[in-house]
Amino acid sequence: MEDEVDVRLLYEQLLVCWNRRSAADFAALFEDQGSAVGFDGTQMTGQAGIEGSLREIFADHVTATYVGIVKDVRFLRADVAVLRAVAGMVPPGKADINSAVNAVQTLVAVKHENRWRISVFQNTPAAFHGRPELARQLTDELRQVLHGSAV
Repeated sequence: MEDEVDVRLLYEQLLVCWNRRSAADFAALFEDQGSAVGFDGTQMTGQAGIEGSLREIFADHVTATYVGIVKDVRFLRADVAVLRAVAGMVPPGKADINSAVNAVQTLVAVKHENRWRISVFQNTPAAFHGRPELARQLTDELRQVLHGSAV
């Protein structure tokens, strides 16, 4: 149970680092050769590659703030976990989720020397093509978290 809490905290830290626009802290959560796939399909490999890509993003764009919900954590082995989450983004200067950029996120975490690190992070648009009711449902769920209601 403690490991599940730690994996959930790792994901929360990832969102906090993004929201603070801290490329170095975001990248430090990954294994040395970890990888991330951004919302637009950008592939980043290794802590240095992840940090460099995020530095460029943060320098060139005013980024939105993530709001996330962990859906489940599953252990493949005692030292490998898969976390599934959904996330929404609140654009700068706004107070509501931009439903057009909701995402499904998957994080693979590996435990080395009693510390959890991200091996892979995948951020996929939650487009729900042809199923607008699912998009609305996800946005409503994310709004509850954004506004402090229990989910």
